[in-house]
Amino acid sequence: MAQALIEVERKFVPGPETEDRLRELGGTLEHRVTFRDSYYDTPELSLMRADHWLRQRENSGWEFKCPGTAGVSGPHTEYRELTAEPAIVAQLYEVLGAEVLGAESVTAVLGPLGLQEVASFVTSRSAWKLVLSRGDKEEHSLRVDLDTADFGYAVGEIEALVNKEAEVPAALEKINKLSSMLGVLAQEKAPAKLITYLQRFRPQDYQRLVEVHSSREKPQGTKDARQ
Repeated sequence: MAQALIEVERKFVPGPETEDRLRELGGTLEHRVTFRDSYYDTPELSLMRADHWLRQRENSGWEFKCPGTAGVSGPHTEYRELTAEPAIVAQLYEVLGAEVLGAESVTAVLGPLGLQEVASFVTSRSAWKLVLSRGDKEEHSLRVDLDTADFGYAVGEIEALVNKEAEVPAALEKINKLSSMLGVLAQEKAPAKLITYLQRFRPQDYQRLVEVHSSREKPQGTKDARQ
């Protein structure tokens, strides 16, 4: 089975000049797209409370985000991304402590595992790609997503994908460098769309996440959080 990529990301509040600044820095607008994301969990939020995030994206499939080791502190997040359904199902069994049912389809195990939709919203996104250069050495590209959700919340995300934990510090250095170039304050933190959705429309669930994660910071989206 292919190793899951590690996603290192930082969220920020975009301004009206953010796209112009990305162009000035040599960024390329790859596409503009609109999609619906639906998130699933148990009624007790067993996944989110354990910092795991199960999402189905319209016309794209399932994704399960699992926490990384987070060896470097700061206003960023680090997750392993699983997109192969058999791998997602296996991880769901493990996180939920459930008996293995044998099914390899996420849809097939939603009911047996007590998973239900807890949030669904539409996002309009402009996706940018930018390569930072150091001297004559070209670095791996960074992705910048500028999102606006249909409930009126806008957030930006700078993301790097790496293959192993040893590559995380270098990826984080590039993310922080670009953040500074975009005028993002060093310790600025912006909640993810999902966390903001829960805060506005499911405040009791949001409060439960805050209480569970209070010993660390706040849930994924308030310490940062998933798109």
